[in-house]
Amino acid sequence: MELAMIGLGKMGANMASRLINGGHRVVAYDIAEDAIQNAESQGAEGARTFAEVVEKLTPPRSTWVMLPSGKITEDTILALADHLSPEDTVIDGGNSNYKDSQRRSQTLSTKGLNFIDTGTSGGVWGLTEGYSLMVGGEKEVVERHRPIFATLAPGPEHGWGHVGPAGAGHFVKMIHNGIEYGLMQAYAEGFDIMNSKEEFGLDLHQIAEIWRYGSVVRSWLLDLTARALAEDAQLEGIKAWVQDSGEGRWTVFEAIDLDVAAPVITVSLQRRLRSRDEQPFADKLLAALRNQFGGHAVREVED
Repeated sequence: MELAMIGLGKMGANMASRLINGGHRVVAYDIAEDAIQNAESQGAEGARTFAEVVEKLTPPRSTWVMLPSGKITEDTILALADHLSPEDTVIDGGNSNYKDSQRRSQTLSTKGLNFIDTGTSGGVWGLTEGYSLMVGGEKEVVERHRPIFATLAPGPEHGWGHVGPAGAGHFVKMIHNGIEYGLMQAYAEGFDIMNSKEEFGLDLHQIAEIWRYGSVVRSWLLDLTARALAEDAQLEGIKAWVQDSGEGRWTVFEAIDLDVAAPVITVSLQRRLRSRDEQPFADKLLAALRNQFGGHAVREVED
C-alpha cells in the first residue's frame, strides 16, 4: 500500500522507515529539506509541495499527518485538503485533542474526504518495537488501511485496533497518557522513598532489575526506569523539571466534565506543574503563616 507521511520529525521519520521496511511505498513531505532528504535516503520518495504529494499518489490517496497538536496540525490538514479529491483520506497520527478531531472529520466530510484519528504510542522505540495504535473513524475506511496499521503495530493482529468513530482514537490515547502520568508518578514516589532510606544503602538500579521479572509492578515504564538508573544512579545530570504534553490536562478536564473521580491522574499532573516552580509561592506563604501564628523559624533568601 502507499501513503504520504506529512511531518518527518523523529516519530514521523521512524514510522515512514518502518512502513518502507514493511514493503509500503511512502511519499515524504516536510518543511525542512534535510528531513526530506533523510527520508529519501531510507527509500521514500520526497515531495516539496502538497501538490507534488498529491501528484505522486494514486487515488484514492492516503495521507498521514504526524505533527504536534494545535495550529500546525490544523493549518496543515486544511491546506492539504485543498489539494485532495473526494474519497481521499487524511490520517492524523499526532496527539490532537479528540474534540478537534471530531470537528476536522466533519469539515473534511463536506469535501468528500475521509478522516481517521490515530492515537499513537511507542515513542522512540516504535521503530523497532512497533507502535500502539488507537484508531478512530468509519469502519470501512479504517479497514481499507489495515495493511498500514498492521505494519506499524507490534504485530498484524495485536497492538492496534479500531476503537470507535472519529475522535475515539484520540480520546482513548488521551486517557492512555493520563494513566501514564499516574504510573510514572507512582514509580517516582516509590523510588524516592527508597532513595531516602539511607540506612539500608539500597541500590535502586538493582531493585528495578529485580522488579522487572515476576513482580506485579513490572512494566515497560519499569524497564525504562532501570535503564535510566543504570545510566545515572542519582540522576545528577537531570533537572527536576517535568513537561506535560497537554493530554494529562485534557484527561483531568474530561473527568470533571463526566463527574468521574480521577485523583491519581489529577495529582500526578499537579506534581508536574509544581516541578517547574523553583520558588513555589504557596510554600513560602505556608512558611510565613507558621511564623505569624507560632513564631516558627523561616529560612530567608540569601543574597
